[in-house]
Amino acid sequence: MNLTAKETDLVFAIMRDLSGEFESAEVRRRVGRRLLELLDADYFASYVWDGETHKFTSCVHINMTDDNLGRYESYYQFRDPITPTLQKRRKATPVSEIMPHDRLVKTEFFNDFLKQDGLCYGLNYFAYDRGDNIGDIRIWRGENRDDFTSRDARTVDAIGPSLVNALVRARSPARGKPLRFAQIADRIGYTAREAEVADLAAAGLSDGEICAKLGISKPTLRTHISAIFRKSGLSRRAQLPRFLAEQYHHY
Repeated sequence: MNLTAKETDLVFAIMRDLSGEFESAEVRRRVGRRLLELLDADYFASYVWDGETHKFTSCVHINMTDDNLGRYESYYQFRDPITPTLQKRRKATPVSEIMPHDRLVKTEFFNDFLKQDGLCYGLNYFAYDRGDNIGDIRIWRGENRDDFTSRDARTVDAIGPSLVNALVRARSPARGKPLRFAQIADRIGYTAREAEVADLAAAGLSDGEICAKLGISKPTLRTHISAIFRKSGLSRRAQLPRFLAEQYHHY
């Protein structure tokens, strides 16, 4: 991507924030502030998905009101026509890509929730670790602004792996806790998806369980496993935990 000098400075600032040792809310808050400036956006919110209660929790927000977000948490998240689809994506996605704006503005969700705080055009990114949604980014622009573009989405995607690693560290900040492939993916050359597969395989999940957890097919899984073996010099899944343990002193 061709970034301006200002955009480059902001991307580097985000990467510096993501290399720090912060708890989850602070990670998301810092990234949110920078992204609003980088993407020339107006509003930011971030949640963590609670798989047990099937609710979004742990809200962090910028330029949105507590009262309106309270209504989202108690009512509108259960009548949300866009987020469930966006949540399944492993890449940054403009809201208009999954629901045309002229349809969105006719919904209760838009008129009684989004519009109340001035939100009009959105872009979302959901971070995953081992198939679990561990945090999201929801960026919005107001009325009379331009919609987000594919370039905006690629910019957010570029920081995605570093965001995942920062949120993984935030969940397990103590050095004595087990290391995960997601935390060292960049260093050992794994993609974010390969790291997810390696973590699940190292934990002993079967092919069927991994495919169900990540929403992928068995041929796709085999492709990822082959890449993991090639990049790690391994030949069997049983070697993954030992390989990971050997990386610990380098982390």
